[in-house]
Amino acid sequence: MEDKSRSRDPLEILVDGLAGDLWDLALEIWRFAEVGLKEEKSAKAQISYLSRKGFSVTIGTGGMPTAFVAEWGKGRPIIGFLGEYDALAGLSQDAVAERRPLAEGAPGHGCGHNLLGVGALGAALALKTFMEERRMGGTIRYYGCPAEETLVGKVFMAREGVFNDLDAAITWHPGCINTVQLGSSNGLNSARFNFHGKTAHAAGDPHNGRSALDAVELMNIGANYLREHIIPDARIHYVITDGGGQPNVVPARAQVWYYVRAPRRRQVEEIYARLLDVAKGAALMTGTTFDVEFLAGCYDVLPNETLTFLALDNFKKVGAPDWTTEELEFARRVSETIDQGQKSEMLRNMNAPKELYDQIMNTTVVDPLDKGKVMPGSTDVGDVSWIVPTVQVSVATWPIGTPGHSWQIVACSGHALGLRGMLVAAKVMAMTGKDLLENSSVLEKAKKEFSERVGDERYKSPLPDGLKPPLGQFNRH
Repeated sequence: MEDKSRSRDPLEILVDGLAGDLWDLALEIWRFAEVGLKEEKSAKAQISYLSRKGFSVTIGTGGMPTAFVAEWGKGRPIIGFLGEYDALAGLSQDAVAERRPLAEGAPGHGCGHNLLGVGALGAALALKTFMEERRMGGTIRYYGCPAEETLVGKVFMAREGVFNDLDAAITWHPGCINTVQLGSSNGLNSARFNFHGKTAHAAGDPHNGRSALDAVELMNIGANYLREHIIPDARIHYVITDGGGQPNVVPARAQVWYYVRAPRRRQVEEIYARLLDVAKGAALMTGTTFDVEFLAGCYDVLPNETLTFLALDNFKKVGAPDWTTEELEFARRVSETIDQGQKSEMLRNMNAPKELYDQIMNTTVVDPLDKGKVMPGSTDVGDVSWIVPTVQVSVATWPIGTPGHSWQIVACSGHALGLRGMLVAAKVMAMTGKDLLENSSVLEKAKKEFSERVGDERYKSPLPDGLKPPLGQFNRH
């Protein structure tokens, strides 16, 4: 909880002054619950608010109608805040502590991105006001990044170069632990393989057919044998999305959708190249042809210790969210719906301090638990982190042990419990941005660390030349 005996930072006071607006905006986006690249209302609400507050806004970044960049100020340094606002399919849920969809089968904010975007927006706006009051130089940007769940938004924005001139990028993610991330995540390629054969009667003259489904199944067999000969930390997973129409027709078309993940981008590319060879072999064995729909690719996250510990210091000043008795009671009821064995296993895997085992909501600020670790999932924040020094804060907005992409997260993200955590995130990020504006030596230290970590592996977009955003599609990571 917050230490009320200390003097409060001016940025904390500014965020509190915005709390009503931020609260309303986050709830509005929670109610919209729009999936990736369809976040028209969510983007419009943020654009309208930022425009009224004096930001100039560029819409349609990276060829995506729901992407935008809002900017205020002049000169350097240029500090960027990364926001997201896409929901997840099929997770509609009311803000209550029991399973109760608002609309059966509809989307819901099962990753808290309504909080993520508005929290980052609030940090940018508070820092703008602070700079105006003191007539400070420098530029503030808020990046409206769509379709994080599809690993699309920031990757296409990065290809357009919109992060290239940043001095630092700051973001956060709702979660169950109050900390700052120091670990990484898996890079990823997502692609669909379409095989093309020739129809025939499956009983009368199968010899005249060329089965695209046979090719898919042989590719999957080859991929399963490939697993033994890749690094243990890599992952290959797939689903057959089209296996033909009916059994008595040799399928002329079949499709399989693959993810390739690995701790480093270069490892993803090496394994993906081998998977392409497996597809070629399957086509040769079956007399079919194939083409590849490359959907998305992203980098692993490149941590920056300088920025991490700067943000952590600010987090410890702000303290954990100061929830009300009613909010904590809501958290307790949500927690009762969660497998407590799963909670314990999660904490053990994190090497979490013992104090967390007895907490429902994390009421302390915890030193980073993930140094040297790789999160199994993937995020397009990784692409930004390979372009500019980047830091990610994590603030508790749901009970410890809550499973990812769940109705429980949707409920908490539309409740005061989550909204209060969002305000803490905005304060920590704004204070960190202020420190970078005021202390050039810290910013230079972060840049030096970034250059040393990157070395010769400069960022190169993982997207094939000419690839356009998959408007009208979405997938989950």
